[in-house]
Amino acid sequence: MQLGHRTLALKGHNTRMIKMVDLTIRHGLSIVLAFAFIVFSYVGNNEAQAQSGGSIQNIQVEGNRRVEPETVRTYMQLGPGDRYEAYKVDASLKALFSTGLFSDVKIRKSGGTVIVTVVENPIINQVAFGGNSEVDDPTLGSEVQLKARSVFTRAKVQADVQRILDVYSRNGRFAASVDPKIIELDHNRVDLVYEIYEGPSTKVKSINFIGNSAFSDKQLRSVITTSQTNLLSFLKPTDIYDPDRLNLDRELLRQHYLKNGYADARVISAVADLDPAGTGFYITFTVEEGDPYRFGDILIETSLSDLDPDSLRSQLKTRSGRTYNAAEVDKTIEALTVAVSEKGYAFARVRPRADRDPIERTIGVNYVIEQGPRVYIERINIIGNTRTLDYVIRREFRIEEGDAYNRLLVDRARQRLVALRFFKKVTISRQRGSAADRIILNVHVIEESTGELSFGVGYSTQEGVIGDISISERNLMGRGQFIRLKLGGSFERAQIDLSFTEPRFLGRNLSAGFDIFHKEVDYTDESSYSSTRTGGGLRLGFPISENIWLTTRYTFTREDIDAEDDASDAILQAEGVNNISAIGYTISYDTRNVKRNPSKGIYLSLSQELAGVGGDINYLRTVAEARAYYPIRDKIVLVGRLVGGHITGWDGQDVRLVDSFYKGGETIRGFARSGYGPRDDDGDSLGGTMFYAGTIEARFPIPFVPEELGLGGAIFADAGTLYDVGTGPSAGETFFDSDSIRASVGASILWESPLGPLRADFAYVISSESFDEEEAFRFGASTQF
Repeated sequence: MQLGHRTLALKGHNTRMIKMVDLTIRHGLSIVLAFAFIVFSYVGNNEAQAQSGGSIQNIQVEGNRRVEPETVRTYMQLGPGDRYEAYKVDASLKALFSTGLFSDVKIRKSGGTVIVTVVENPIINQVAFGGNSEVDDPTLGSEVQLKARSVFTRAKVQADVQRILDVYSRNGRFAASVDPKIIELDHNRVDLVYEIYEGPSTKVKSINFIGNSAFSDKQLRSVITTSQTNLLSFLKPTDIYDPDRLNLDRELLRQHYLKNGYADARVISAVADLDPAGTGFYITFTVEEGDPYRFGDILIETSLSDLDPDSLRSQLKTRSGRTYNAAEVDKTIEALTVAVSEKGYAFARVRPRADRDPIERTIGVNYVIEQGPRVYIERINIIGNTRTLDYVIRREFRIEEGDAYNRLLVDRARQRLVALRFFKKVTISRQRGSAADRIILNVHVIEESTGELSFGVGYSTQEGVIGDISISERNLMGRGQFIRLKLGGSFERAQIDLSFTEPRFLGRNLSAGFDIFHKEVDYTDESSYSSTRTGGGLRLGFPISENIWLTTRYTFTREDIDAEDDASDAILQAEGVNNISAIGYTISYDTRNVKRNPSKGIYLSLSQELAGVGGDINYLRTVAEARAYYPIRDKIVLVGRLVGGHITGWDGQDVRLVDSFYKGGETIRGFARSGYGPRDDDGDSLGGTMFYAGTIEARFPIPFVPEELGLGGAIFADAGTLYDVGTGPSAGETFFDSDSIRASVGASILWESPLGPLRADFAYVISSESFDEEEAFRFGASTQF
């Protein structure tokens, strides 16, 4: 029993010893681990402090090839003697990347040295374009910013891609895409190639208007610059959707309404919708016309001493009772501002104060003249004109550098620049000059195409197949000059005309130009002769008032008449070559709301030509014309026209038959060409020295026919006469002459075709002479009147 007890006691003692040893070992390991943690933490903190807070002794640049080390150091936000801190390292990285010189930058510290490792962006060897046919390389090259020998950066490449896409968008190719590619060369150089997919052209399929009742869609389309696509769209780019041009069209529509009495008119929106197939845009203008107004009382008020308002009334362009015209208000403000400044008030400004009477629908205008701020124009900068010369833009300003600043005169200059139609967009901004009383004007323009190629082909019952082609440029060589070359002909006629116009001759509001022409006409069917006329002329025109224009001219013509053997004796007398030297003038008065397809207003003109200023032929020709347009109701217009002429010889000469008037279906429908008037017994037309004719016509849209087809209708009544033979026939020769009135009635179909305006006239003659030649149907190019 004792033995067993001791054995148990020994076992218990050993167990306690093992537990004590195990506890001791664990305690020792804990102490060792804690000590090691303290040591390593201390060392790590010292190293971290050495990395972030240690003083910098040197900055070393690595990896650079072209860029000098000192250039890199100038962009560093830390330097020798500074503490190495994380926020300065971050700022240095941003500064170096912003230079665009490097594709990668790394910064680290080794002891007291900061090591900057850079990877330079390559240099562009050349920039090329592939896949482009609609837009040429020079045009694209002028748009992109990356050029040969510039530094390649991906950001600039992406920016240039967007610029190229913008070019194609302006050309109506919205599906275009651009894939930039680089070809690596030696010495860290690359070739940059823009692979372009141009995609199909996206044209303007339709232009519609919502809310218009005073003017038809066709009339409003003639106001804006954007046009619908048609068979001849390839000749000019105006059928391409362009957001800048659309903004210009909104402004043109607004101005059109404001100058025609609609003071409350607004263009609410201009929306361009791309059709689901992506082949064309449908443009919709939403307008709010409001009521038409007339001018009420027109007053002038001034707070300036010694300035008599009555002395300025001659400058008023607005008249009480006339249709309200915002353009006339602007011109009056300009005229008053100039007149007041000439009286010694350089800083005066004119503010129109409108007195609107919605019941009577009148707007009275009180022009208030007061002293303005003393600010001078230091400089006028012209920006964006890559083609148009600076002086063409500057001459539209009535103020110059050094003059007193007047906001209204600047606004008027902008309106004149827009009216030139050389630019898609014109903005004028101001910035402070070198002193508080000095400002700088920045004129920003976006140019548009000003050249045009057009042609027309058709059929006339008078001349058979007819056609013409013309090339024109309204901003020749960026000088604002107009030039046109036109060729036309038919089975009976061939002609070529060259016209040139300088709209600001001698820097003044004078329009000067010249014309050169050659024309061959076969009158053998009508009068048994043919003629060839070659010559040229000079002209000078200028405005007398707001709506009155005077044009003077000189013309020299060399004429060759070839008569058939059986022609009238009077025509045989004119056979041969003659020189005609003539001076003349035309004075016109025009208040039409639009020049093409007007619906309101009047047009008056008087022309005279005196031949005999040298040359072989002496005569005085006078022609007068009056037209009136009155809207009967929505889109129905009543048109009236009176025209007459007289020619007489002088200095002992009679009027030759070839200089007489020959009239037919162009004045009285229902008659053939040269179809009424004096005639010999062989049926040849002899012409007359006196004629007059009148027309009354009602134009209307054809019911149930979509307006976008451009079809319209008209009913008319014509009347007039032609009489009094010039050079009388020889004794024994029989001829017919009568001053009796010829008249006809009928109907017409009008078509604004892709080839130009056409019309078909169906006429019934109700009064004629037995020797007249009639023609019930007449088809051909529409005569605008």
